[in-house]
Amino acid sequence: MSDDRRSIEAQAYIHHQYFLGLQLMVVMREGPEAVGDWMFRIFRRQHEDKFLASFEKLGLSDLPDAVACAQYHTLSNSMGGVPVEYMAETEKKAWVRFRYPRWMYDGPTLCGVPVEASRGFLKGWYAQNGVSLKNPRLGFVCVSEDMTGQFGLCGYFKEYDHELSEEDRLQFAPNELPPPFDADNQPAPPIEQWNALRLLKANRNYAVDYIRNGIRELVGVIGRDRALELGKSAARLTGLQNRRRLSETIGTEDRGSLEAARLLAAMFQGMGDKAVVKGTRDNARVTINHGGLRIARGLTAEGRQDLIDCWIEIWRGVVQSHRTFMDVDVSQIDDGLEWSLSER
Repeated sequence: MSDDRRSIEAQAYIHHQYFLGLQLMVVMREGPEAVGDWMFRIFRRQHEDKFLASFEKLGLSDLPDAVACAQYHTLSNSMGGVPVEYMAETEKKAWVRFRYPRWMYDGPTLCGVPVEASRGFLKGWYAQNGVSLKNPRLGFVCVSEDMTGQFGLCGYFKEYDHELSEEDRLQFAPNELPPPFDADNQPAPPIEQWNALRLLKANRNYAVDYIRNGIRELVGVIGRDRALELGKSAARLTGLQNRRRLSETIGTEDRGSLEAARLLAAMFQGMGDKAVVKGTRDNARVTINHGGLRIARGLTAEGRQDLIDCWIEIWRGVVQSHRTFMDVDVSQIDDGLEWSLSER
């Protein structure tokens, strides 16, 4: 794998880890209701940003609504590294089944997230599909959830013969099972538009979007000061915990400021940003000129600043996890940042 691809893959990994950690921190510090409200807001925002805009890109516009929705969730999640299976029962009833391990609650995270999180994203996205498609007869029926000890998230999109009330757009039928899986009937993205590199970037962007939307929606749930407190803390811990994995992926050593700067620069380049390291192995102080800041593109001024303030803490954690003790100073310049790493 090329250096660029390793960096892109590493960015997908670290943002995924940050989202997992932030979920657990919100659950532990704020409780189940807060995380449920937060998931609702994240998934409703992502639905409004992504759902209709992606239909034509994925070649789904001419399909029946229930089938198109099921194929959309299979394709969009699979491209983000999330295993999902599709089973069409009729043109008006089509299933999705998420397979383990669950990306959203990877590893033991699953044991620490309450069912309110599942209900939040089902209401935020799945129950909104019919509204977005202007089909008031389209709803989603959930037959299994992750936190209930069944067989994982599973359900079907169904077009009814009557219009649905807001409450009926999401229903639960825990005794139903999906039809048999058919490996030859799984949707795939148009090959001519989705080469291996684009799919790798889609995997990264999938994880990054949860952080871009997660921080600003958390502000709306628990207030700005508390959201930034938790967002920064989870970011710092994520960087500390995962530096070794990132170093092994990128190919840097557990040494001083120059090696730490090279690791950060490679990671920033994996976002599509510009990063130039200034300094030599003999210098105890090294700087990185970091431009582009893809993580914050398109955000309002306040949302951009909140996100950057949290995001910086990932990389502080990464640096401070090295054996050499270093201070990390960050200044904002133009559309980017200047990082200064000084050995103690």
